[in-house]
Amino acid sequence: MGTVRANGIELEYETFGSSSDPALLLVMGLGAQLTSWDERFCRRLADAGFRVIRYDNRDVGLSTKIDGGGAPADLAATLAEAAQGGRIEAPYLIEDMADDAAGLLDGLDIDAAHVVGASMGGMIAQAIAIRHPERVLSLCSIMSTTGDRSVGQPSPEAGQALLSARPRTAEEAGELSLQVSRVIGSKGFPLDEERIRRRAEDAFRRSSYPDGFARQVLAIMASPDRTPDLAKVEAPTLVIHGDVDPLVTPSGGEATARAVPGAELLMVPGMGHDLPEGAWPMIIEAIVANARRRRR
Repeated sequence: MGTVRANGIELEYETFGSSSDPALLLVMGLGAQLTSWDERFCRRLADAGFRVIRYDNRDVGLSTKIDGGGAPADLAATLAEAAQGGRIEAPYLIEDMADDAAGLLDGLDIDAAHVVGASMGGMIAQAIAIRHPERVLSLCSIMSTTGDRSVGQPSPEAGQALLSARPRTAEEAGELSLQVSRVIGSKGFPLDEERIRRRAEDAFRRSSYPDGFARQVLAIMASPDRTPDLAKVEAPTLVIHGDVDPLVTPSGGEATARAVPGAELLMVPGMGHDLPEGAWPMIIEAIVANARRRRR
């Protein structure tokens, strides 16, 4: 692991594979640390011939926590007000997080990378391709959406699970993660309860920062619809989505694929809002195939 100064902040990162291989940047989602990209998943991509980079977004993990407040006391109430037409004020946007990623590439002396993002990370990946097209060799957006509020909206149960109470201990974090996974996770793949609980406990011990989660939610809500700009993306694009995802429902992935010219859409049967190990072979094969459409 290492730290890079990028876009005025510090970003914690880790790499897998040879530095001589093409770079593949993994961008994780809302409130999730770099460790949410399973190490074995990363190593399989590295074995496929990539220098794999995973990192903590701003406001999570070991990367810079943003000063200046901006975290609402009652996030659920703020979002409910926004749903009624209220204005969302956010200390930063998805676009700023995309600039962080571009700065990370600068700090690692990488001209361009294959960019893969999951959930909010997919939004960031899209914004990287829009704002920094020369840095993106290929784009893969997983279980994400375009920012168009008419698509990809969560089910009531999934939305409530997302905003569940913040844990106070590692043990609470493990139990809460398991409860959330039972709501938003894959129905067509086995649920590895012990692994889910252990990963959440380890993440809590590494860093626990609820204000960062709240500010990232605001960033998502305050950021504009990317659909018009996605029409200008020229990088080979793959969209992966679970057909039973209740948190970012499949219409979000379908809209993303429609928005990008020539994009390919892979709907994974039985996958929810997670990356179940049983789906890894299909997902990794698709990412590699998309990257090979423009290999450098």
